[in-house]
Amino acid sequence: MLNNCKYFGNSFGIQSFLFKFVIEIQLFKFHKMKDKIISKASELFLKLGFKSVTMDDIAGEMCISKKTIYKYFCNKEILIEESTAMVHKEVHQIIDSIVAKNYNAIEENFEIRKMFKEMFKSTDSSPVYQLKKHYPEIYEKVISREINKCNTTFEQNIKKGIQQGLYRENINIKNYTRFYYHLIFIIKESTSSEKEAQKLELEILEYHIRAMATLAGIIELEKQLQNYNL
Repeated sequence: MLNNCKYFGNSFGIQSFLFKFVIEIQLFKFHKMKDKIISKASELFLKLGFKSVTMDDIAGEMCISKKTIYKYFCNKEILIEESTAMVHKEVHQIIDSIVAKNYNAIEENFEIRKMFKEMFKSTDSSPVYQLKKHYPEIYEKVISREINKCNTTFEQNIKKGIQQGLYRENINIKNYTRFYYHLIFIIKESTSSEKEAQKLELEILEYHIRAMATLAGIIELEKQLQNYNL
């Protein structure tokens, strides 16, 4: 009798383990496919535009049915939200990796600018402009995410520049951070051409640095401008 109980106990334990294992495999497959859809959708949204790309386009690019996409996302707006969240995460991971390389403060700004240029090189229409125009509610969520992260990055850069003697010591860091942030996003949300937006953002970066720079900072700025290709 005891042996039978032990057998059934072991059998139940094995079945429970197998059930959990199967569930974990299914969840892994679910999330893997979901991530693939978000990744492909993000690529197409940035390249062709949030409004232009349809669920059919994404399904065609992935060689899957539209029904499969709707299994993971009940509408396009939710897919856009998740795609912008993923792009936000990737962008700031890259920014963090640039900051970790210990460039001087001015060089760091130009390396981040190069990263954006590379990321959006295949994009004709500004993604931020499209988002605000066609999906204003999602745009507001994106902006609320960006504010805290961007402000932290900008503030840290200014503090670094002051320590390195590239920026003046008597700077109101919060005000300069706010000025720069608002200038950048005014351009992004009001300029339809990504190429034109990139050009204007470089001019804003130059304006931002010149307003803070010491003589050593001006020399470094001129060096970076000379080496930067639009």
